[in-house]
Amino acid sequence: MTNKKAISIILGVMCFALTLGIFVQVRTIRNTDSTISQNQEANELRDEILKYKERYDNKFKELEQAEEQLEQEREKATQNDTELEQAQQKITEGNKITGMTEVTGPGVTITLTDGKGIATSTLNPSDLIVHDLDVLSVINELINAGAEAISINDQRWVLTTAISCRGNTIDINGQRIGAPFVIKAIGLPEYLAGLERVGGYLEYMKQDGVGVKLEKSNNITIPKYSGVINFEYLKNVEE
Repeated sequence: MTNKKAISIILGVMCFALTLGIFVQVRTIRNTDSTISQNQEANELRDEILKYKERYDNKFKELEQAEEQLEQEREKATQNDTELEQAQQKITEGNKITGMTEVTGPGVTITLTDGKGIATSTLNPSDLIVHDLDVLSVINELINAGAEAISINDQRWVLTTAISCRGNTIDINGQRIGAPFVIKAIGLPEYLAGLERVGGYLEYMKQDGVGVKLEKSNNITIPKYSGVINFEYLKNVEE
């Protein structure tokens, strides 16, 4: 009897161990399959995004080519026609003002970077980060200083540009952009460089620990606005 009991106990332990081993193996296989499935879905999603980006880039190139051809046709059409030439000049000047054409000229470049200081009882860690309101404040000061064209990380600032905070990044013209923020402005460099004055917003950001760098230049290029400007309520006054 004793041998039978011992054999029964040994068999029971072996069965339990075998069952436990099978359970662990099945669970491991399921987790592996789940990981493989998730990786496969992530790869498929990434491939799909890359395809859409390629299509967008191709369409954008086609649009640029079409605009170049249209500009060439306009130039041909306005040759030897004073009225059309004047109209074309107005369109060109209007595109400069609305941001629909690439522009170049003297100005400044301002680079804003998140601070690397250590938060203390008197220093809020949020103060070390460049926020949407910081970018907006710098843009407002540039406009007040006479900036004629502005871009943020190559996103053209226009009348309809929206800037909003999204976590550690900022949305500008619908594009998610992270630090460092490179703000370019065309205008009289001496006036625009006045943003570094005592009591100005740039000094206020430096005091908070944010990285601020301002450089003057005689040759700054600002890209055109890549979106579409629609005026729903704005209408011309009939004479």
